[in-house]
This record gives sequence, C-alpha cells and structure tokens, in this order.
Amino acid sequence: MFEYFPGNYVWNLGVVATLNSGGLIDEVDRACRPIRELAAQGSDVGTKEFMASWAAVAEDLAAQAAADEAAGHTRTAGQKYRRATNYLAQAERMQSATSPGRKAFYQRLLDLQQKVFDLIDPNTTRVAIPFEGALLPAYFTKATDAPAPTIILWNGLDSTKEHMYASGFAHELAARGINTLMVDCPGSGEALRFLGLTSRVETEDWAAACVDYLLTRDDVVPARIGLVGWSLGGYYAPRAAAFEKRLALCVAWGANHDWGAVQKRRLDREGENPVPHYWDHVLWVWGENDLDTFIKKAEAVNLDGVVERITVPFLICHGENDRQIPLEYAHRSYRQAVNSPRRELRIFTPAEGGAEHIGLDHFAHVQTYIADWILDVLQD
Repeated sequence: MFEYFPGNYVWNLGVVATLNSGGLIDEVDRACRPIRELAAQGSDVGTKEFMASWAAVAEDLAAQAAADEAAGHTRTAGQKYRRATNYLAQAERMQSATSPGRKAFYQRLLDLQQKVFDLIDPNTTRVAIPFEGALLPAYFTKATDAPAPTIILWNGLDSTKEHMYASGFAHELAARGINTLMVDCPGSGEALRFLGLTSRVETEDWAAACVDYLLTRDDVVPARIGLVGWSLGGYYAPRAAAFEKRLALCVAWGANHDWGAVQKRRLDREGENPVPHYWDHVLWVWGENDLDTFIKKAEAVNLDGVVERITVPFLICHGENDRQIPLEYAHRSYRQAVNSPRRELRIFTPAEGGAEHIGLDHFAHVQTYIADWILDVLQD
C-alpha cells in the first residue's frame, strides 16, 4: 500500500482511499505536506490539523468550482465539487466523535455533494428510507429509465454514503444496467450525526426497511434486489441476508465474521484501527457510554450460526494483507455458508493488488470484480 506517512497506518489508509476514489495526487499532496511531521506522532495527534489542511484544499477547489459554475462551465465545476467533497469526507472521518464543529463540517460536504448531482450527475438523487419513525438518508443512482436490478450498498464503522459515492462503485454498476441505493445505516453518516440512530446487532431490521422502500419504486425489479456491505458491512450484510429473504444475493466486502473478537484484539493492540480516537468512535456508533458494556455487547456481532441461514448467492471478498480483519474470518464465513447455492471466496493478493482492508490499495480492481460477479449472478 502507498504510504505517504511512514508508520501511520490510519492516516495512510485515508490517503489511499482518497486517491483511489478520484482524488488527484497534487491536491492530496498539498493537503498532506503541511502535516507530515504531525503524522509521526501517531494517528490521534494532529487530527484537528488534518481536517484544517484538507479542508483548505477542498475550499479552494469549491471556490474555483463556484467561479466555473458562474461562467457556465458546469462540467468543470461539478468535477471540482466532486473532488472537494471527497477530501472533506476523508477529513471529517478522521475527527473525534466530540470534535467541535463536526456537524457543520459534515453539512458542508453534504451541500457540496448535492452540487455534484445537480451539475454533472442527474442520475443520482438524494432519497430517504422510512425506518422506525425516522428516515435513513441515502443516495440512489439510477442505471436506466426502465425497471432494473438494484444493489443496496452499506458502509462500515466509519464510512458514509459520500465515501460510497466517491468510490465510483455505483457508476460501475450503472454501466452494467444495475441501480444502486447507498445508505447511511444506523451508526453512520447522517443517521448517526443528525438523527442519533446507533448501530445494532439485528441488521435485518434496516434491510427490511431498504427493501420496503425499493418496492415502492417503479424503476426497480422486485425480485432482483441484492445487498453489498463493506468493512463492518461485511457483518451487517450477511447478517441481514440470513433473515431478510427478499434479497437475491449478498456480498461481504471484507469478511467481518467475528467483529466482537476484533474488538478484544484491539484492546490487546493486535491489528490496526480504522480511524483515530478509536474507542470514542465505536462507543458513539453503538450508543454506549463505557467500554466494558460495549465489549460485552460486541460479542454478539458474530456470524457463527448465522451465515448458515443464507440461501442466496454469497460472495466473500477479502484482502490477503488486511491488517484490520483476520483472513481466517473469510475462510470461516465460506466454510459455514453451506446453504448458499453459489458461495464464492475471493482472496486478493499483494501481487495483484486489493490485498489491504476492503481492497483500498487497489479499489478499482476489487470493485470491478464484485460488479462483474453481481452481473453474472443476476443474469443466471
């Protein structure tokens, strides 16, 4: 994996994710260069400066985009807004849960994201999914005006629907004639920041809400709705597919088979954390106030006895060099998914790329593999 900040895995992951989601190396270098010395002090120190440095580049781009827009150069403006949103999303992700101004910062990136849709991507729209008296914020990318298969895409512990959009996966699916619904699940994105919705073990609850919503749309083929989850979504999605039987397929993009055990490993400083201020972040996501209660609760975030209930095609993708989630978990999910009519395990190696967590070191390679697998399954 490209390592701009030697020895700082968490910051490097953000840099690589940004570059492989459409960031330009010159702009990323301008954001990172002022904070190189801070990176040597660990992932938690300097996150405020990280946000300020990345935001400065993003706001410069946004100002350029506004000028382009005023001049009628909407495509150029939209491209710049898209990169600015990408940078703001990564900078926001790195902050403490209690960081002052975090909500306002996130609102800013939402506003810029909408500019992207308005100017250069009218096929992506903001939608809301009714869920237990609230609304889960989401983006819907339409592949065609005719009814089409649709993939529900879920994020993980610290990503948002803006990261999912920036990844380009929805457009890969659209090119294959497949819609995408990118959802801020409880515990992520707007659902957490603005609505206070926290995560839970029973992810089939919000899977049912997503399917219910899609069935109200006339551009969705009801029998061809699939579910993909990356990172912690590698637990969320298989858990949901085991119990929500209206789904046609499932992809675990990172085999998070026993996330509870991962938390105990992190207490023992085994493996890498995905974000700075890690324990504050997980308590925020799961709505807990103390670590002991959270660790006990996390024991149930486990797919033993669950993946056996998956009765649709099931793809498990994992990086051979994933420093967050043990490779053995991918094999465990595969071994246990005995009732899937088409279970497949794909391990990405360092020689080909995609070997890091959810393939962030070579995102395009992993994304296109998953998109092709989905197309093959839906065409069978």
